[in-house]
Amino acid sequence: MVSKTRSTLWLWPTPKRVVDEPAGELPERSGDADLTALEAAILQVVNSLNPGDVVTYGEVAVEAGRPGAARAVGSTLRRHGSGVPWWRVVAANGRLVPGGEARQRRHLVAEGVVVHNGRVAMGNAGS
Repeated sequence: MVSKTRSTLWLWPTPKRVVDEPAGELPERSGDADLTALEAAILQVVNSLNPGDVVTYGEVAVEAGRPGAARAVGSTLRRHGSGVPWWRVVAANGRLVPGGEARQRRHLVAEGVVVHNGRVAMGNAGS
């Protein structure tokens, strides 16, 4: 069996973080201090969604200022999404998060969203 490393699975280049600190001093690290501008924009968009709203990864990318960066949205939510309503974001065809369908479904149904066969009817989603 071939072992896959992060570099073989990751499709987007890892963004460089610019640190504006004097040489020899390390910046303080906190959960948000390590976010790129794109990640921060993605989390802001997702945090602005109201209960019952459902959007696609692509729509979040557009609102965050990076059309075409739907995969970056998924990666950001996977890494930093524990404090945001990640369940309100689905694939373009309405499909729920692979591997997390049951949990996402519970959250969406609790907000009044209809989920059928692992998908949200995107034409009727949101408020």
